[in-house]
Amino acid sequence: MAERKPEGYLNGRPLHPESLMMSYGYHPEWSEGAAKIPIFQTSTFIFKSAEEGKAFFELAYGLRSRRDGEQMGLIYSRLNNPDLEILEDRLTLWDEAEAAAVFASGMAAITTTLLTFLRPGDVLLHSEPVYGGTDFLLKHVLPQFGIRVVGFRAGTPPEQAERHLARLGLIERLAFIFIETPANPTNALVDIAAYAALAKRLSSTRRILVAVDNTFLGPLWQQPLKHGADLALYSATKYIGGHSDVIAGVCLGSRELLDQVRVLRTIFGTMAGPHTGWLLLRSLETLKLRMTAQMKTARHVAAFLNTHPKVARVHYLGNLTEDDPQYAVFQRQCSAPGGMISFEVVGGEAEAFRLLNALQLIHLAVSLGGTESLAEHPATMTHADVDPEERMELGITPAMIRLSIGVEHPEDLIADLAQALEAV
Repeated sequence: MAERKPEGYLNGRPLHPESLMMSYGYHPEWSEGAAKIPIFQTSTFIFKSAEEGKAFFELAYGLRSRRDGEQMGLIYSRLNNPDLEILEDRLTLWDEAEAAAVFASGMAAITTTLLTFLRPGDVLLHSEPVYGGTDFLLKHVLPQFGIRVVGFRAGTPPEQAERHLARLGLIERLAFIFIETPANPTNALVDIAAYAALAKRLSSTRRILVAVDNTFLGPLWQQPLKHGADLALYSATKYIGGHSDVIAGVCLGSRELLDQVRVLRTIFGTMAGPHTGWLLLRSLETLKLRMTAQMKTARHVAAFLNTHPKVARVHYLGNLTEDDPQYAVFQRQCSAPGGMISFEVVGGEAEAFRLLNALQLIHLAVSLGGTESLAEHPATMTHADVDPEERMELGITPAMIRLSIGVEHPEDLIADLAQALEAV
């Protein structure tokens, strides 16, 4: 667990993250007594002296080690900014991480992180399916840099993935394991602890890192670092932002690893801006309220879909039973089923489109995790650039619809789905 500052305690008792989201890392006297953090809309910061500027840059570029108690001062908003620094402090609380870095998007976070640790000739092992943008990065961009990419289907035991790497003669080159769990859009789970153990066992000549895209369950319902992952990644656009009005990404982990990620973030310029940081600080204050409401409503919506004659199958973590091989992973790894539901209508693309076109309350749009409920068609939208044969093998069928449950009343969402299913 990351070391908490004194402000994280009340009479010696540690405060909960949802309480700390109101004040952690900020003191009103810094900004004329403002109760809320101002937007520090500036590109550069003034040094008190040339010597101070020199000292700040020495730390920023790793030219020397920090002295006891020394903090890197504010230089330039591509390196650091008060809104981002306070936001990064608060983001560490849910995952109990040592450090965090905020990016301009979820894809910026993933891309910068992977390019920080991967080199030509390395092998990346990754779960499938993953978000369509991530799929394109892994299969079409990284190979251009000499990085070999090998996929395994979510639910595959690590021993099986290891045997596959051995058959390909690639075990010695394995450098990184990338996991997306639950998988977008199927909700399939990957055992984080099992793959972290695999990485540790195979780390003989070099350290093999494990990163988990935790966007679907967010920091409330799953904390990858507690299960052995080295890095946790988020599209903060989704639940962390939560209002469909900001694009951002996050990487969390140890201070040692995040220092390396920040160097490339500075050089690539993939950091988020101060206004984005301010919006996310606002959103963190209601994160638990929103995600809890969405999770509870999703249970009602899934129960309705489970029994509807025009629904062929529902992919929802709350449906897992003890005879399902993923049930034990869910019980060990997740604290709730979240607010994401995918389901397949009876029929195919035409029937799915009829339902989508008939929705009135639920919006037809991509993205997820916002206060409004959203529905989309993965095969032709978020995962349109995934190889068609792979889509089918991974269960992303033409009949599948993905739902992101918002904070509306569950009876109203069910009524909208009921009338839309009549069109199927």
